[in-house]
Amino acid sequence: MSGKRRYAMREVDVAVIGAGPAGLFAAYYAGFRGLSVAVIDALPEPGGQVTAMYPEKLILDVAGFPAVKGRDLVANLVAQAAPFNPQYLLGTRAEKLSYADGNPVLGLAGGEQLACGAIVVTGGLGSFSPRPLPCADGAPGSGIVYFVTEPTELTDRDVLIVGGGDSAFDWALALQPLARSVTLVHRREKFRAHASTVARVLSLPVRVVVNAEVTRLLGDSAVTGAEVTVRGGATETLPVDTVVAALGFTADLGPLAEWGLELDRRHILVDSAMATNLPRVFAAGDITEYPGKVRLIATGFGEAATAVNNAAVAIDPSAHLFPGHSSDAG
Repeated sequence: MSGKRRYAMREVDVAVIGAGPAGLFAAYYAGFRGLSVAVIDALPEPGGQVTAMYPEKLILDVAGFPAVKGRDLVANLVAQAAPFNPQYLLGTRAEKLSYADGNPVLGLAGGEQLACGAIVVTGGLGSFSPRPLPCADGAPGSGIVYFVTEPTELTDRDVLIVGGGDSAFDWALALQPLARSVTLVHRREKFRAHASTVARVLSLPVRVVVNAEVTRLLGDSAVTGAEVTVRGGATETLPVDTVVAALGFTADLGPLAEWGLELDRRHILVDSAMATNLPRVFAAGDITEYPGKVRLIATGFGEAATAVNNAAVAIDPSAHLFPGHSSDAG
């Protein structure tokens, strides 16, 4: 007998790859349609990038919620799917795709296999890692963060935020009421963040320094200050306890890139049914691309429902594409 571990192959109607908001809503909708579902994610808990990057951030563009914290949105999505008992395979990566009798078979990290009626890929931006702060090499060991998981930990701190995108300005909004001081430094004069968010930050006691870079971090075992150099100007030393490097992140599809999916760079091309070029493989959320694509959580919810409804018909051609509204159930 070989030392290779053998697994009994699991079977599920729909395998959802990615446990972010779109994936969690796909799990709910598959359950609503009477389909068994497994949710697979390499991260150890549900929520995807929302949980990993901004659990305490207020999200303002989800329909029906004037504002909702990322953590609360994820908890509500998990609770919504809970009555249908989805299997959560967390801390697990979907690596290989094959077919048996026309049905997809997923090879998971560690060797387990999952036989599926259909697959819905909701992997967000794929595997992601933050872009490093250039001056962080050789800098003090603590005080540099790329994700703020608990804003209250920065209460009464002097916080320096580096970046000009949505994350940078969102953290400025969230941290200003807590921190002793908040300074935002951006290397350009124009910002990538939403104009209304920029306007709100500029109305607060947040110092915004443009056309500037953080050229050096000070301190021994922890950050105590930062040197900020304005282009063509002088260098200023600021007292800093915490540096939030909100410089975006790089992402890749990981093993999914080897499946033979039709891609537009790191996005999966889909049609109006959210179908990919591979049989019984659908996709929804930020990972997809099609003409007119808008990357919002709200958009991902609709795409997830579309993908599941079309997957249901692929699994059972006699099924109705649209089963009726959930308010009609029961």
